[in-house]
Amino acid sequence: HSIWVSTDHDEIEKVAKQFGAQVHRRSPEVSQDSSTSLEAITEFLNHHHEVDIVGNIQATSPCLHPSDLIKVADMIQREGFDSVFSVVRRHQFRWSEVKKGENKMTEPQNLNPAKRYRRQDWPGELYENGSFYFAKRHLIEKGYLQGGKMAYYEMRAEHSVDIDIDIDWPIAEQRVLSFGYFGKEPLKEVKLLVCSIDGCLTNGRIYVTEDHKEMVSYDYRDTVGIDLLKRRGIQVRLISDRDCSKTLSAMQLGCVAKANVTNKLQVLKDWQEDMGLSWKEVAYLGNEESDVECLKQAGMSGVPADACAAAQKAAGYICKSRGGCGAVREFAEHIFLLLEKVNSARKQ
Repeated sequence: HSIWVSTDHDEIEKVAKQFGAQVHRRSPEVSQDSSTSLEAITEFLNHHHEVDIVGNIQATSPCLHPSDLIKVADMIQREGFDSVFSVVRRHQFRWSEVKKGENKMTEPQNLNPAKRYRRQDWPGELYENGSFYFAKRHLIEKGYLQGGKMAYYEMRAEHSVDIDIDIDWPIAEQRVLSFGYFGKEPLKEVKLLVCSIDGCLTNGRIYVTEDHKEMVSYDYRDTVGIDLLKRRGIQVRLISDRDCSKTLSAMQLGCVAKANVTNKLQVLKDWQEDMGLSWKEVAYLGNEESDVECLKQAGMSGVPADACAAAQKAAGYICKSRGGCGAVREFAEHIFLLLEKVNSARKQ
């Protein structure tokens, strides 16, 4: 009946409210690194006696779809279960652990090596995937999220991704673009990429010769990325705070460009309106505070790895590459992944 975000962070509260959620401000006692989800939920219930059922959705499982949550809510409300949690089916053979220094052999846990079968012929096992936990109030007040009349909900493997450590991020990003939920509104193809020149296309450094001529450097990989975008029918336009018209002319990138800009957002809006595009069809790559509003407005936004903190907070994607060192090419690849998602949705 209601959607809440439990947080002690001002920025998270602001974003939650922007998207229509209500906010419960956590106390410092349940906002520690060692605090558990159960502690935060229990505190929430102490302030909201009208709540009978809680669905705890984990932020580290970004491929969750509303259709799954609707089915689980029905299991609680109509089928009489006290708790329902998410699982995924895995086909992995388990062996007992042998600690270093122990003089013993490992033992099979869920297979017979003498009659080993192909994993694809085996029904597999169910594992909690941490995506969500639904429970009635009386269970949580006793101190647990699973109990009473229990049931599991098996999620599709492609929707089951859990972020635990850094190396899970690229896997999650790929999985979200391929199988994630993007809302009821149909996905739009990106048709325009606007890229800030200094700090994105270049590394931001300016070399000045003795005769007062400026020189900058850029990465050939980024020019390839721009060319690939053009081949896919995506316009690439460049923008800069400073007057770098001579530099742009020397680069010979064949892109519409505007230099010496004092209001980047206004230029971006003018281009978007002139091309008759929705904001979901516009991508923006920036790196400075002057890019922040553009990053927030564009349907797809990115920054190089060395962008300022304000730009990183506003962006939807942070490149692994630094400005002038392949960031444009990397962001182009990110756009191509979205295009694959759009094409896949159309086929379905």
